[in-house]
Amino acid sequence: MKFKTLFLIACLLTTHYSVAAEKDLIRIGVQTFGTVDWELTAIAPAADASYQLEITHVANAEAGKIALQSGAVDMIVADWVWVAKLRASGNDFNFYPYSTTSGAVVIPDDSPIKTLADLKGKRLGIGGGELDKNWLLLQALAKQQGFDLATNVEKTFAAPPLISEQLKQKHVDAALTYWHFAARLQAQGFKQLLDGKAILQGLGIKENIPAIGYVFKQSWATEHKTAVNQFLADSKQAKNRLCTDDSAWQKIIPLTKADDTATQTKLRTGYCDGGINQWTDHEQQAIARVYKLLHGISPQLTGDAGELPAGLFW
Repeated sequence: MKFKTLFLIACLLTTHYSVAAEKDLIRIGVQTFGTVDWELTAIAPAADASYQLEITHVANAEAGKIALQSGAVDMIVADWVWVAKLRASGNDFNFYPYSTTSGAVVIPDDSPIKTLADLKGKRLGIGGGELDKNWLLLQALAKQQGFDLATNVEKTFAAPPLISEQLKQKHVDAALTYWHFAARLQAQGFKQLLDGKAILQGLGIKENIPAIGYVFKQSWATEHKTAVNQFLADSKQAKNRLCTDDSAWQKIIPLTKADDTATQTKLRTGYCDGGINQWTDHEQQAIARVYKLLHGISPQLTGDAGELPAGLFW
């Protein structure tokens, strides 16, 4: 009897160890101090979660894409346009929404620029290259209003930190930049002319669609479906905590690299405004319309496919 009891205990211990050892490993590549890093710091998987995270910090967005494609990580956060281009070329990558917050046009508080048309004849700094999605969409909106923005402004393309400095030093009159750089500028007294959501609304896209999302191979995710879905749910809960629980937000403030309350507040507002509250066929169809629009403007950005590739969304 004693031997039988010990045998049962041993079996239970072995089973417990086996379950723990079977947790799926999700290797995720994130930029240091980026908003995904904030969220992963706040994530709180349950003790019986079916996954464990291995976080790899990458230098920039391009490094993350290389890491994903090479198999060094399983998941990153990236723009859906890039994912669609890969899928159209035969890769099996999937996209799951992370944030609807995108770039913005920022101007000095005393700027005479009041509308998009007022940019004509002005110097515009653009955070990114000529294929930046927001730059292409801004051009489409200008064209809808009857003018060619690309030939009516003096353009400066550079990394977002350099564009911010150009604006501060008055070397450009306005800046189209990533949302968190726009938020930092607004905390310093600059103001927003319009953001990515307003650009889309001007183009007739009323749905609140994601700008970026989690990206991973469909074949890998299918094999680890329970773990992937649990992680995505935990990620959303972490975002909700950071947006509703001040004590949770205080813990990740050092990651924002913002020393003043005004900047911290702007960053939190922008981050929380990007929450995914709805992800249905309506939003997915809206993305398909934006894709067709972008393809018409720049096939170089989207690739050869004129339609959004089937099966893109997880």
